[in-house]
Amino acid sequence: MIERLMALALRFRVAVIAATLLLIAAGTWSLSRINYDAFPDLTPNQVQVITVAPGLSPNEVENLVSYPMETAMMGLPRTRGVRSISKAGLSVITVSYDDDVDLYFARSQVQQRMQDAATSLPAGMQPSLGPPATPMGEVFQYLVESKTLSLMELKTLQEYTIKPMLRTLPGVADVNSWGGLVQQFHVLADPSRLAGYGLTLDALQTALAENNGNFGAGYIENRGERFTVRGLGRLGDTTDIGNVVVATREGGTPVYVRDVAQVTIGAMPREGAVSRDGTGETLSGMIVMLKGANGKDVVTRVQARIAEIRRLLPTGVTINAFYNQGEVVDRTTNTVFRNLLEGGLLVTLILFLFLRNLRASLITASVIPLSLLFAFLLMKRFGYSANLMSLGALDFGLIVDASVVMVENFVRRLGLAGPTTSEQRRDILRRAAFEVGRPIVFGVCIIIAVYLPIFSLQGLEGRMFTPMAFTVCVAVLGSLLIALTYVPMISSFLLTHVNEKPSRWYDAARARYERTLGWSLSHRWAVVVGAATLLIVALSSVPFLGTEFMPKLDEGSLLIETRRLPSTSLPQGMSIAREVEVTLLRFPEVQSIVTKMGRPELATETMGLYAGD
Repeated sequence: MIERLMALALRFRVAVIAATLLLIAAGTWSLSRINYDAFPDLTPNQVQVITVAPGLSPNEVENLVSYPMETAMMGLPRTRGVRSISKAGLSVITVSYDDDVDLYFARSQVQQRMQDAATSLPAGMQPSLGPPATPMGEVFQYLVESKTLSLMELKTLQEYTIKPMLRTLPGVADVNSWGGLVQQFHVLADPSRLAGYGLTLDALQTALAENNGNFGAGYIENRGERFTVRGLGRLGDTTDIGNVVVATREGGTPVYVRDVAQVTIGAMPREGAVSRDGTGETLSGMIVMLKGANGKDVVTRVQARIAEIRRLLPTGVTINAFYNQGEVVDRTTNTVFRNLLEGGLLVTLILFLFLRNLRASLITASVIPLSLLFAFLLMKRFGYSANLMSLGALDFGLIVDASVVMVENFVRRLGLAGPTTSEQRRDILRRAAFEVGRPIVFGVCIIIAVYLPIFSLQGLEGRMFTPMAFTVCVAVLGSLLIALTYVPMISSFLLTHVNEKPSRWYDAARARYERTLGWSLSHRWAVVVGAATLLIVALSSVPFLGTEFMPKLDEGSLLIETRRLPSTSLPQGMSIAREVEVTLLRFPEVQSIVTKMGRPELATETMGLYAGD
């Protein structure tokens, strides 16, 4: 079969040229469409159920919210486990699925159980699903700042202008807000006034609820026209709230809300805050990327949309990014591709030094980009991203190994044959390819077999190392197919005449090797003992080697976690955060510091007020 494939490649050279051009086009398209990441996504396939329970202690949250919700999630098909986190005023249930389960199928199953369990929760608590994203999907974070607007005004601007425009971008799962003040209307009842009118807080609350709403009143038809009747009762400001009638006394005298309470604009109790560079509080937004989306493309779209948003903001309001995962991805991919380019050039130089034939060296070197395009094509097909692990493991020595053996045998056979015709040269190449075809295939199969056990890894290890093994295997497999088809075809065009020139340094090295080989064959036990000694020394050094699960990646940013007493209030925590920021800014290497305390609006993180990043 191997010989038949090589014979067909030499016979139907035009078809091989067409297939090569098709590979170049498809591989280039895949390269432009493939996802780019710094690291493979290591997070498990999971769905979160978030329930805000204001005023409840962790023990009450666990008993009244987390336990019934967690119990309802048990028994879902293809789940790996269910776990919960119960904190003051917050419950987060995480349902983990097998890696091959469709995320949206998992979310639909969890949502059905969530709705069933919601009836057993305390009144007023509404659970919700977390965004269809992973913790590694926090790709972009920014600050909304102004010297003239208050935190409440900035929060309103974020929620009703900035956030809706960013959520519509493809690949964005959600936009989470951190810090700021949510505007509320506060009705501050006076107990003595309520008692004087003989009213209760329940009567005040009922009056506000019944007088805050629009309703439809049917229609009126007159002279062939129909007019819709609307009942407008929505409260719009503090004056409207103050004018609500709570009760009516004898003689038709109304008792208004303003008579028994003070109506003001205030802020909703918050569970988090943001500060920057020791200058005080600000507001932060975080782009959460959809699971499986292209991080680099998402960040590019977000930056373009923010440029549009800046033109719509009031004077004095700025949006400044303080974390951009796209920069990390760019640095990582640029480093990897630069290393690949330098490695390709180095391999080409070494090939020229050993083959001593420029055309043969270029033929062998051309296998590198073709094999990479083949790898990119299959990576795109099977959903693997280009990252430090998948591309960093590529070894050009493995990629060109089969082609080096093939081309070297071509050069040797053509050099021995002397001047030949086109038909004779093609016959020589065919016989030379037949000589090394089977050893080449066996050698590549052995290389691939080394990586096969990695595909059996499960969980975190599998998500980490499977992309690397897949990329190496498909690149080596592509190099084998190219060596068996493309290399014989292109050699029949370019290797028209080969005249091997003697090389003094190569002949000297060969003679030295022959003397060493002769001595080794005559002193076999000495060689075996020496090899065993080296093996023992190498194994003995293993405990002294450093080990790491992941390669080091310097993002240019440091994450410092601060912890205080659990009873620390938010104002006290922000005061300590300012001291920490001022202290760290004394280091000349530090450009800027942003502290995020507590948890965001959508509780994808469960830090308490005593914790800050």
